[in-house]
Amino acid sequence: MNYTYQYPHPAVTTDIVIFSVRDNELQVLLIKRGGEPFKGSWALPGGFVRMDESLDECAKRELHEEAGLEGVYLEQLYSFGAINRDPRERVISVAYYTLTPSAHLNPSAGTDASEVQWFAINDLPALAFDHVDIIRVARERLAAKMEYSTIGLQFMAEEFTLSQLQIVYEQATGKTLDKRNFRKWILSLDLIAETGKKFAAGAHRPAMLYRIKDPDRVEIIR
Repeated sequence: MNYTYQYPHPAVTTDIVIFSVRDNELQVLLIKRGGEPFKGSWALPGGFVRMDESLDECAKRELHEEAGLEGVYLEQLYSFGAINRDPRERVISVAYYTLTPSAHLNPSAGTDASEVQWFAINDLPALAFDHVDIIRVARERLAAKMEYSTIGLQFMAEEFTLSQLQIVYEQATGKTLDKRNFRKWILSLDLIAETGKKFAAGAHRPAMLYRIKDPDRVEIIR
């Protein structure tokens, strides 16, 4: 198909924010750019939308090409269109995000990415383009979703304590939660059950271990 335009028009890209809770802290996956602009800088995986693909297809392709990841559920986040956000030309980016367990992910750099690495959300390096703003908006959306959903349960091992579960929610929301109120809320959902076993850590009193009753009832990020 040939495209002819009377007026100048912007290019469109997708950028992808992959969140995970690792080592008891919220982290985001970044790639190191192998080409200009911002060569050598850390950035979100992403790239230009081709003429023959949808936004969703572009996001999935770029995530695979730059970070070696496939089969990750992505939710469209927001559009970023500041006039000077890209030094090459007028570019509008449609951002995607997800919160996913990292245990089954094996990211690897590819195409124009020289490295790929997880970074703690509170200790990010200098980022290319306006990616710090994209991550901020994604974090706000994630925190809002955690307030009313049960997606935190998808991060738990087969058996876990309520304190371990609370850490996931605190990291995702960036808030310190009241222990009694959190436990009252999570138990009221009737999604987890005691295993009859306890977990001992250091000098602390052993804590009850729980399991998810029905994994199909646990929400994913959507």
